[in-house]
Amino acid sequence: MTYMSPHVPLDVPDPATATRRLRWLVLAVAWAALLMAFVDRLAWANLSLQVGSSLGLPIAGLGVFVTSFYVGYVSANVLGGLATDWLGPSRMLVLAMIPLGISTFLFSFTSSVSIGLGLQVIMGLAAGADYSACVKLAATWFEYRVRGRAMGLLITASSAAVVLTNAVVPSLSAWLGWGGVYEVLGVVTILIGCLCWLLLRDAPSAAQTGSAKPQISALFRNRDLILLSMVGFGALWGTWGFAFWVNALMTKGHGISPVRAGLITATFGAGAIIAKPLIGLLSDWLGGKRKVLVLICLAAFTAMLLLFGTLQTEAAFFIAAPILGITAFVYSPLLAAMVAEIAGPALVGSATGMTNAFWQLGNVIVPLVVGVVYQSTNSFGAAFVALAAGPLFATMIMVAVRERHSF
Repeated sequence: MTYMSPHVPLDVPDPATATRRLRWLVLAVAWAALLMAFVDRLAWANLSLQVGSSLGLPIAGLGVFVTSFYVGYVSANVLGGLATDWLGPSRMLVLAMIPLGISTFLFSFTSSVSIGLGLQVIMGLAAGADYSACVKLAATWFEYRVRGRAMGLLITASSAAVVLTNAVVPSLSAWLGWGGVYEVLGVVTILIGCLCWLLLRDAPSAAQTGSAKPQISALFRNRDLILLSMVGFGALWGTWGFAFWVNALMTKGHGISPVRAGLITATFGAGAIIAKPLIGLLSDWLGGKRKVLVLICLAAFTAMLLLFGTLQTEAAFFIAAPILGITAFVYSPLLAAMVAEIAGPALVGSATGMTNAFWQLGNVIVPLVVGVVYQSTNSFGAAFVALAAGPLFATMIMVAVRERHSF
């Protein structure tokens, strides 16, 4: 007969197993929040010509709305990153998503350029903390040996947003109009914010949560974080400059219909959805090595942008877009992991917010630069040379970054 102690319960779950299961739920909710935050901002790429027409804006002026969003977004990133470490990432994500949903919904009622620009600034301010909060959730719930794949999965949200936005928004706009699209996006964003409030927790144990005012002076003296800020600036210049302008450039430069251009751009995001988790797995398999992989990705991204600018046919765009998408996004989870690991667990949110604020300056500047280049040259290829300058700069700076991890 087998003896079983009466003091040992039979159905008590293993705490470690429960934590492993819960962390995937946390990652899934953070992914959904990051997805909608990106969809809200990327919708403009498909709707800009309609909104511009209704407000009487020339094509060169469309980039002003993107710039307005990122003025608010960059401004909020630093404060949002600090608040993520101080208040905790789950609370900060709720405080970002619900106001973002409300302001996105209100943008549907835009009746003048000034009102639209003001709402875009508010949308950017509301979205300013989403990225740092999500990165801190992934960094604190997943230990170093599996962090690469967790970051890879989380950052697929940006690529999935490109696919979802370009596959759905043009058809939804034809049915509801551009205002109806923003109303739908606003409601969905608010619902996801409520989901964050119900399901998210900061970390597996209270000891890992940020509960004190972060000491950030060390971040400004950290050479490698400064260099990574410059790398991200150049990389995102190419990634989001392409995402914001490629639809209009293909339509104006090669006469491709808005729906077909949207489908091409959707394939741009599709390849990266698979590539990001795979590069995270590869990085974990290499023992957490990130730098060499980032260098390879950025150099390939530069080459693909220059190649895309020489293409002429719709078929060629369909072939090149998913390959370009892989190179344009696949570096991002590795950069996010490097920032977190160099900063340390107590300062993940602050470091992520500050570096991301600098990264997003590329998004503030590139829409205006590409618009001016295209309008002055009327050259599809010249616009892509301007886009490729960003990742080329990032590749050169990345050589000087020293790779290390603190947790």
